[in-house]
Amino acid sequence: MAFGLAHRALRPRVPLRHGEGDKHHLTSLEGLAALSLDALSSVAYGPEAIVVVLVAAGTGALTATLPITVVITVLLTVLVISYRQVIAVHPDGGGAYAVAKKSLGQRVSLLAAASLTIDYVLTVAVSLAAGAASLASAFPILSSHLLAVCLVLLALLTAVNLWGVAESARVLMLPTVLFIVSMLGIVVMGILRSHPAAVVGAAHPVRATEALGVLLILKAFSSGCSALTGVEAIANGVPMFREPRIKRAQHTELMLGMLLGVMLLGMAYLIRRDHVAPRGGVTVLAQLAAGSYGAGWEYYATNLIVTLVLALAANTSFGGLPVLMSLLARDDRLPHLFGLRAERPVYRYGVVALALLSALLLIAVGGETHRLIPLFAIGVFTGFTISQVGLVRHWATEQPEGWLRRAMINGLGAVLTTGAGLVLLTTKFLEGAWVVVVAVPLLMLLFTRVQRYYTTAGEELGLGRIPPPPARTMSLVIVPLGEVSRLAQRALTAALALGDEVVAVSVQAEPAKARALQDAWERWNPGVRLEIIDSPHRSLVQPMVAYVRREAGGGRQIAVLIPEVEPRHRRYKILQNQRGLLLATVLRARTDVVVCMMPYGLSV
Repeated sequence: MAFGLAHRALRPRVPLRHGEGDKHHLTSLEGLAALSLDALSSVAYGPEAIVVVLVAAGTGALTATLPITVVITVLLTVLVISYRQVIAVHPDGGGAYAVAKKSLGQRVSLLAAASLTIDYVLTVAVSLAAGAASLASAFPILSSHLLAVCLVLLALLTAVNLWGVAESARVLMLPTVLFIVSMLGIVVMGILRSHPAAVVGAAHPVRATEALGVLLILKAFSSGCSALTGVEAIANGVPMFREPRIKRAQHTELMLGMLLGVMLLGMAYLIRRDHVAPRGGVTVLAQLAAGSYGAGWEYYATNLIVTLVLALAANTSFGGLPVLMSLLARDDRLPHLFGLRAERPVYRYGVVALALLSALLLIAVGGETHRLIPLFAIGVFTGFTISQVGLVRHWATEQPEGWLRRAMINGLGAVLTTGAGLVLLTTKFLEGAWVVVVAVPLLMLLFTRVQRYYTTAGEELGLGRIPPPPARTMSLVIVPLGEVSRLAQRALTAALALGDEVVAVSVQAEPAKARALQDAWERWNPGVRLEIIDSPHRSLVQPMVAYVRREAGGGRQIAVLIPEVEPRHRRYKILQNQRGLLLATVLRARTDVVVCMMPYGLSV
């Protein structure tokens, strides 16, 4: 017993820094809240998208809602199985991008990254616009301020995610639970009732404008597949989960698939049984809620919960895109600052970039949902297809036990997602989907140009190669000074410790001040040479830069040590001149000398 205690006491214990450890990572339930709201909230518009297409063939065509939803649920099952495999094969996150980079080559990985980036930005914009529109339905006074509502919600989400991903998940936990309970309650209560408890909305005359053919069914299927957006977000955000990350992420993906599948099938059954068709002033989901709960407080509570969750569904992108951008930065395809993390495990530059892009998109469309819908889901179906094909290639190459069965599942998923994506693209191309077709190649070009820059810079820097030994050369430290003071004494002391030779340089515009400085220097006699540059035009920076460039021409190593006064209180900082910072900026831009800033702290 004593030996055991002694052995344990000898183990070194390093205290964790703020943000390290499991406290700031996600559990499975927190992951469901942080990364699955986009997919779960799609039940608010996925079934309605099917109904809106099928009703063109008359109310009798609505019976096709259930079989179409069954096919979509089969596709959902394939995708869930596939992304559980993606999580196991690529635990560093990245989803379709990681799969494509490993199995399908550079160009396909760029296509996956561009498609996912666009989809994440669109997810934020669509979710916030839909949430604002739903809120305006309950409070008509907000109908003329949709864009402002969207931007306020976006600012709140951005602030919460800059605080931390785990913290944002805890904030979203209660709305997520309430939404799931409300949706499952609609399904269960609706099935238990023999007929709808209440009917809401104004009836519209339905006239068949086309026959229920293969093309219409394909259109309904592709529109209904919008309910699958967000399924990939968990695989993209695996690093955010607590250990064991792979199992927690896989459990979260499974929970998402089961909940979404039950909701979609249950609502499709109720639509078919009760012949739910589009009505004026209400959504299909609102009709289902009234049919299950009646028109009492439960109905209004459900609509408010749906509004909140639609707005918060944008949080899925804040969990997925910053991780994807960090992987792109690691691969030299985005600026490296996107790979930096704060003390909390948050890629803040990615969060800010997503917020800015989403804000610009919302401003461009005025916060109107119908202008965003044609752009939606095309990017994510591209990512679906790439991940499926990439896994087929992976299984065929690695050939682990049971690889053929896995490859067949992924191959089926690739065929289904490709078909849905092509139908969606062709039917919505002229409605705005062409924007995605243009934006994807532009993003791929951006990634390629950034990577080319880093490759060229790496070759010039000799990264990955052993350089020749460093050469020993004589050094000169130049210290810009204005007058004799404690600041001058501290700066010269530091300079003498840095170089072989030190020279103090002062730029003076008035001969009288120049003579006074020379006299004070001789009385002080610091053992350092002083050179005074005459500047009748009262310019400080240009004469100093010219002096430094002239001295650098002799082949010596030159360093410029710039002393700078630092007040204790920030409010006094503006009272100090900023000539030192300006000089440092110009020297870095026009010379190759070493520029050092030496702060001198004041007590005021």
